[in-house]
Amino acid sequence: MIYCVVPPELGEDAYRRLVEHYRDNPNVKVIMDRRHGERRTDRSAGGARQTRDRRRRRAPGSFDI
Repeated sequence: MIYCVVPPELGEDAYRRLVEHYRDNPNVKVIMDRRHGERRTDRSAGGARQTRDRRRRRAPGSFDI
């Protein structure tokens, strides 16, 4: 499936023209982007994101043979 995302700046007219253009192609879906802002700007869940090292720790000692 191919998604053709139309930004709001291009308007409904561009959306309708693209829908008409791709109407015979079942592999293309035209959608209008209706987001109003960035989703990651709200940091109410505890401040900035934290990354952590999820690798397994090695056992202590030397493994030289």
